Amino acid sequence: MNSPQEEWRRLDRRTVLVTALVMAGVAAGAGLPTALGLAGGMPLWQAFAWVLAGAALLIAAGAGADYVRWRRTRYRIGLERAELHTGLLVVKRRSLARERIRSVDLTANPLLRVMGLVKVRIGTGEQSAGGESTLELDAVSRAEGERLRTELLARAARAPGTHREGVLAALDPSWIRYAPVSFVAPLLGGAAVGGVMQVSEWFGVQGEVIDWVGDRFQDTSILMMVVVLVAAAGAAGLVGALGLWIEMWWNYRLEREPGGTLRVRRGLFTARSISIEERRLRGVELVEPLGVRLFGAARVDAVATGLVEDEQDRHGDLKVLLPAAPRDVAEEVAAQVLREPVAPTSAVRLTAHPLAARGRRLRWALTTVLLPVLVAAALGAWLTPVLLYIAAALAVVAVPVAVVLARDAYRNLGHGISGGYLVARSGTVRRATVALQRGGVIGWTLKQSSFQRRAGLLTLTATTAAGAGEYSVYDAGEGEGLSFAAEAVPGLLEPFLIRDHAAPPRGGHAPDPVRPSAVSSIAGRADIVSLAGD
Repeated sequence: MNSPQEEWRRLDRRTVLVTALVMAGVAAGAGLPTALGLAGGMPLWQAFAWVLAGAALLIAAGAGADYVRWRRTRYRIGLERAELHTGLLVVKRRSLARERIRSVDLTANPLLRVMGLVKVRIGTGEQSAGGESTLELDAVSRAEGERLRTELLARAARAPGTHREGVLAALDPSWIRYAPVSFVAPLLGGAAVGGVMQVSEWFGVQGEVIDWVGDRFQDTSILMMVVVLVAAAGAAGLVGALGLWIEMWWNYRLEREPGGTLRVRRGLFTARSISIEERRLRGVELVEPLGVRLFGAARVDAVATGLVEDEQDRHGDLKVLLPAAPRDVAEEVAAQVLREPVAPTSAVRLTAHPLAARGRRLRWALTTVLLPVLVAAALGAWLTPVLLYIAAALAVVAVPVAVVLARDAYRNLGHGISGGYLVARSGTVRRATVALQRGGVIGWTLKQSSFQRRAGLLTLTATTAAGAGEYSVYDAGEGEGLSFAAEAVPGLLEPFLIRDHAAPPRGGHAPDPVRPSAVSSIAGRADIVSLAGD
């Protein structure tokens, strides 16, 4: 129980002023078009008077509601529990056991930063309906937020060993060169085009915009017009990607704090502070999207338990420890984070997968490409020859690309064991190499379709309570894959394995029946077999 000396605290009263300023911004954004609309039926001064009155009412209502929230919200941090009480008509009393608290993240948008405030999110990292595993304090002073983070994440100090405390990585502005080659740039370019068309439709001038664009290319071929428009969209996406990267990663620092806590701080306008306890870390994942990989860079993600991922956090990149950076820098950061002399992702030579795995990827890629080609060709033979030309062009361009990507996907397959970690790599458009603590694997899922069975392949999925929850080794050789799983987590698969017992050699010594390479199959073989440890 909490001691009687512990006092209830309130949020910072400046949160009411922040709400009033936000409502003023909303009123200003909606007020001008509203006033111009009203001016058509009344004098301009009268229209602005009505808008000002409405704006004042909106600001007063918003600030008043937030004042009531401020008055009715209190919290306290006890020796055993963190408690939050809030609500007027429906009072909510929530608490979290302190030993279950896994994250204390601080966030401050530009307005909160100007006011010296932060939003504090205290979480256990568990998934629950209604956010019952998270307490949110919106907002407290920056000093109070730092005090809460330090107090709630205080742990007994770990021995530093050979790896340094303090700053493990800091922003290198040259890393911004990887922003344009990420998948964000084309997405933002497409979003910009869609935004222009949507806004023009709202104002009823979409036809005029299309006509204006057509007039600009009146004496230009269709091909050149398409090239220019795509280039313009690409330029818009490039600018957007650079701006987004600066906003997300400016002032980036990765630090190891006393007590064994990794802290990531970043953000230009919206400051973010994310903490991950090292005792919750189960490994790292090196992520290399295709464009970033071509420039020799990689991103480092944490594989950890207890990272809060509700709807509000789903796109918050809470697990990213290092943005896209040169591969050697990423490997060094991974080694420092895991307290290893060399990153497990580079310390082992991965076992290649059978050629049958390459054949599967080639068939998938060609099927994906040729199916629309055949549909277009059939429609062209029935409707118009134009579709035949489109089908031919698609086949000429897409088939070689599909073959190259399929072969690259096969080359990227691999698995191995590096000390206390199992390592698995896969993917081409998004290549990922995960180093997962062998002790963090709580089960194996073995999948073998009828096609895989005929090809002698097997997909193994390591189940863990951290990160994505499961990490797969795709299309490994059946015997090699089972040997790998048996060696990576000894004792978990042994009761289910069938081993080859070859004839004794001339020396009279029988082969070792528990040698990993002696594994041939699994008892009770089925399309899907799940095995879980304690």
